Amino acid sequence: MDIVELTAMEMKENLEKKRISARDIVEAHIDRIEKVEEELNAFITISKEEALKSADRIDQKVRNGEKLGPLAGIPIGIKDNIVTKDIRTTCGSKMLENFVPPYESTVVEKIRKGDGIILGKTNMDEFAMGSSTETSYFGPTKNPIDSQRVPGGSSGGSAAAVKAREVAIALGSDTGGSIRQPASFCGVVGIKPTYGLVSRYGLVSLANTLDQIGVLGRNVIDATLMLKAIVGYDEKDSTSIDMELIDYIEVLSENIKGIKIGVPKEYMDLEMDKRVKEQVFKAIKTFEDIGAIVEDISLPQMEYGLATYYIVSTAEISSNMARFDGIRYGYRAENYETLDELYMNTRSEAFGEEVKRRIMVGTYSLSRDYSEQYYKKAVKVRTLIKEDFDKAFEKYDVILSPTSPNLPFKLGEKLDDPLAMYKTDLFTVPVNLAGICSISVPCGYVEGLPVGLQIIGNRFEESKILKVARAFEKHVSLGGENIGL
Repeated sequence: MDIVELTAMEMKENLEKKRISARDIVEAHIDRIEKVEEELNAFITISKEEALKSADRIDQKVRNGEKLGPLAGIPIGIKDNIVTKDIRTTCGSKMLENFVPPYESTVVEKIRKGDGIILGKTNMDEFAMGSSTETSYFGPTKNPIDSQRVPGGSSGGSAAAVKAREVAIALGSDTGGSIRQPASFCGVVGIKPTYGLVSRYGLVSLANTLDQIGVLGRNVIDATLMLKAIVGYDEKDSTSIDMELIDYIEVLSENIKGIKIGVPKEYMDLEMDKRVKEQVFKAIKTFEDIGAIVEDISLPQMEYGLATYYIVSTAEISSNMARFDGIRYGYRAENYETLDELYMNTRSEAFGEEVKRRIMVGTYSLSRDYSEQYYKKAVKVRTLIKEDFDKAFEKYDVILSPTSPNLPFKLGEKLDDPLAMYKTDLFTVPVNLAGICSISVPCGYVEGLPVGLQIIGNRFEESKILKVARAFEKHVSLGGENIGL
């Protein structure tokens, strides 16, 4: 049995039936990490000793006949902007290079209580600002499919680690596509939940009204298993919604015949690689073949999504990043004479170029002379985008689009062209602006490179996107992946 080739669900089942131990699982994945990590660079910190201790504790529970948690024995990667008590949390930045948090994020608490095993903290674009995992202070992550290409971002380390079998599942964060776009680039499944469904307590915020913690897995069942374990109300998070929980695993087997699917003509008219469009149209045909009703729809404000997103997000970034001043925590410049010099030198030395760029843009759009012209107008357009989705979901169950307009690009190809980099999130940012849910699943390959299909659902209708994604995955069964049939 090659343990790293098992799905997360299979690892859990084999552990429960005592065919393998939790230590077997952890050691197999640590061996895998040691084999590929030097080339891949998917991790910033690997918590080997803690993982082995967790495995031994779970094995003791098995021997004692105790009830195991829903994530028992599953090796998990955590994006490095999600706080982990006593494990370094860097956000991929020099600013927090040596920061070890004294508290735990809610999602990590849930993972530990569910007997999940944390193998380490995954690489990411600095403070989640990027779409390629190239802006990390700890160096770029490479795509496991083609090491000359990027894995996407900002959750590229999590996506790459899942694809390369370093972990079975991983957590990421998604502000404008940072889970779904790397899922597309690495040929894995990525879920961006509804804003408020998963606690954000312990997530180092990029943009408070847009950020959401989500999941990456090799198939829909694994990703759903993880999502089910981390959802729920959290009184420590003011954005958390108190609602009845759903067993997402159960809904995966539901028939989607007759389900109504909308395809926005505005999305399909946007600039994209024609080969990506071809694969998406094939996926649409697949849904028709399995009994779904697919119709063209209009989302007229979508063309303004990217511009709106970057004004809103950079404004919130400008505010959020003010806390990193060299005084309270993190990096502090050594050479300064005045308080102003301390601020300026610390931030100049510890922030990378992309972080500085977005702080500057956000500060500009919030300034007294320009806030009416840019920020306030963007907030109004955001409302119009949300209303477009609301209207569409009155008639349709889910909406389909490409996840990214392009295939995984080569390392360094877009670093000097920020606008071209930003456009890779063209199809994903409207979802965050509206606070709704979506999932990216592989829908085809072009010259060996994966293409992602985005399935969008209304607020708190994760059950719909999950069962649609699962039905598609079972029908297509791409790339020889074990989809957990």
